[in-house]
Amino acid sequence: MSRFWSKIVHDLVPYVPGEQPKINNLIKLNTNENPYGPGPKVLEALRAEASDSLRLYPDPNSDKLKDAIAEFHGIRKNQVFVGNGSDEVLAHVFQALLKHDLPLLFPDITYSFYPVYCVLYEINYETIELNNSFEINVADYFRPNGGIIFPNPNAPTGKFLPLDQITLLLDRNPSSVIVIDEAYVDFGGESAVKLINDYPQLIVTHTLSKSRSLAGLRVGYAVGHPDLIDALHRIKDSFNSYPIDRFASAGGIAAMQDVEHFEETRKKIISSREFLIQELETLDFEVLPSTANFIFARHRQHEGSDLSTKLRECNIIVRHFKSPERIAQYLRITVGTSEECILLVQALRQILSSENR
Repeated sequence: MSRFWSKIVHDLVPYVPGEQPKINNLIKLNTNENPYGPGPKVLEALRAEASDSLRLYPDPNSDKLKDAIAEFHGIRKNQVFVGNGSDEVLAHVFQALLKHDLPLLFPDITYSFYPVYCVLYEINYETIELNNSFEINVADYFRPNGGIIFPNPNAPTGKFLPLDQITLLLDRNPSSVIVIDEAYVDFGGESAVKLINDYPQLIVTHTLSKSRSLAGLRVGYAVGHPDLIDALHRIKDSFNSYPIDRFASAGGIAAMQDVEHFEETRKKIISSREFLIQELETLDFEVLPSTANFIFARHRQHEGSDLSTKLRECNIIVRHFKSPERIAQYLRITVGTSEECILLVQALRQILSSENR
């Protein structure tokens, strides 16, 4: 039946999300979900929302959710845009702000949804190679472009680009929209949100899936100059006028306001990440510096694909990327609870010891 497809569908290679297997007693370290559930204030807000009001449409503007986000960041509500997860927010960003004659620029190793959006929205793009240390060199982006986007910290490497480098990038690209995708910034990075009042071309995206433990509710947002936000609303209102449902809004508001739970869980993850890095290095892994809730590591003697397969046999799944070739030896490992990290290390120790016999 593909003869009925639009031409663009034939050309698309869709994004492949992390595997969600239905396996009992699984240690799931492949999709960067928060190992700790949402706080009691979020659950209370969700229970309160389960009422007769579900027969009514939600607020199309999500004003209360925008208020909570604006208050957290110390910005104005008209600088906030919300959507169903940061992937939807990014989709609107690509369509509203990044489709120009000059090519969009982003790293060659980065979030693999970016090239998918480019094909979907027919955006010309070029990839810029990370250096040999898997770092972004901002000078490589001092060229004519139709926009620049990258995650910070980058995915899947976990490496963070300091704000002074982002400021330099903004100074050298005053006429291009610069998108900083901060899905993982809360685990040790410094947010670029503080720069939006000084740079009208800057837009910063966030998700409540990671540090706020709400991957199941699908809430994301962007912050930037009101003119950029208005462009996103024009796309949204031409596509879906009620993107945030009542549960997502209630949970998102509570999550943004519950700073205590946010701080407690992210500190636990940071602590477990440092433990995991130290332990893997003792097992002869090379681990890239990370400010995310995952690490990117390769063993100096064993194939990443083999280790991934053997971990699966131990009911532990991690993410292995077959391409590009530069990262085929690496595993991306989500930081789990302290107990899950210990079990992962024990499984790897057993796998490596049996391989070395």
